[in-house]
Amino acid sequence: MKPKRQNDLGKDPLGPLLLRLAVPAITAQLVNALYNIVDRMYIGHIQGVGDLALTGLGVAFPVLMFISALSALAGMGGGSRAAIRMGAGDEEGANAILGGCTALLVLVSIVVTVVFQLLREPMLYAFGASGNTIGYASGYLKIYLWGTIAVQLSLGLNNFITTQGFSTTSMLTVVIGAVCNIVLDPIFIFGLDLGVQGAALATILSQAVSAVWVLAFLTGRKSRLKIRRRHLRLDPKVLLPVAAIGVSPFIMQSTESLVNIALNSSLKHYGSDTFVGAMTIASSVMQVLTMPFMGLSQGAQPIIGYNYGAGNTDRVKRTFRMMFAAGMSLSILGFTLVQLFPGAFIAIFNDKPELVQATEWAMHIYFGGMFMLGMQFSCQQTFVALGQARVSLFLALLRKIVLLIPLVYLLPRVLPALLPPAMADREVFSVYLAEPIADICAATVTGLVFLWKFPRILKKRTGELSGGPA
Repeated sequence: MKPKRQNDLGKDPLGPLLLRLAVPAITAQLVNALYNIVDRMYIGHIQGVGDLALTGLGVAFPVLMFISALSALAGMGGGSRAAIRMGAGDEEGANAILGGCTALLVLVSIVVTVVFQLLREPMLYAFGASGNTIGYASGYLKIYLWGTIAVQLSLGLNNFITTQGFSTTSMLTVVIGAVCNIVLDPIFIFGLDLGVQGAALATILSQAVSAVWVLAFLTGRKSRLKIRRRHLRLDPKVLLPVAAIGVSPFIMQSTESLVNIALNSSLKHYGSDTFVGAMTIASSVMQVLTMPFMGLSQGAQPIIGYNYGAGNTDRVKRTFRMMFAAGMSLSILGFTLVQLFPGAFIAIFNDKPELVQATEWAMHIYFGGMFMLGMQFSCQQTFVALGQARVSLFLALLRKIVLLIPLVYLLPRVLPALLPPAMADREVFSVYLAEPIADICAATVTGLVFLWKFPRILKKRTGELSGGPA
């Protein structure tokens, strides 16, 4: 018997189906994190200047996060809309969404490359660079920006492969690029003595390989959705609904960039380059530990979207329950590992005693609310899969914009007066404490909103399909 090549989102048993879709997606997310994590691992161990080079890369990291987030605007928004269209039997509409998103990703790439190259150094100083770290930050970003189009196409269009149920193929998109990056990094950084610029060059070449793989699949025979010339246009009727859905995951990812800017600039103001370096390591670990949540939601999203479009609300509810249970398990596991073994994570990036000590202290605080993130991601991403643009946008804004960024600036001004005078670095402690407070509050609100909205959304869809009252 030949192995099954495509999953049936409407009929396959849910447990094995979610496993088949989520495991490759989680793997892909973890491997995708290696694009930046591997760079930091090698850069942090450059002889003599590893700590400063690592800190410089941390200052440039918000720009990299923002570029990746832009791909979610078209990719996750388009993928969600395409899944609903396929569930409703409208494959031509789904193909139009794919073509429009491809054109949008190319346009965004051109604009971002030009604007960020012109503003590169002033932007990095504003993000927390110092005279000691600007050379490393600017050197890396200058090269990386030329690969923006490869990043946009590989990350954005890969969602359309996942949407069709080709989870293994979408995983290979990322694995192929990451393997190239792992191989090229030491050659360019150490072998050719290119330092941080070598790391950036290795990354964009690897992303280019992934982009070619995605384009080859979406123009080939196996794909149900295909990139066709007639659909490569910026049609507002197609792209506005995509943007309405995609703005939520875009904000979730791009606000991570804003948060890093706020944290780095505040830590530079109240502390030193050492605390900025500690934040670079802590945020790197956070990125790795939250990637499984994103992969889990990407695996569940096609099932939820397809069955919602088809009116199979029971499968929608059961899929969410599985995703929620897995998400909470992952978040509690991640919280426990960081609290018990922070040194094991830090050693991956740097071994300078001063930086290690500062980072270990920071991670205990920074990860204090991680055990709640499973609720935040599961509920918020389910709203995305259901096409609920406004509520998913509100919840995406809540955690980072409404809560975290204001707390980063407010707590260091208020909290130190309430802490013991003998406590060292009270302002820095207050900056790190903003993260767990925001995580716990946002997850609680998200869970309550979900309990109220979710059954009403499904009831309305059932009424639409039966012809009865919504």
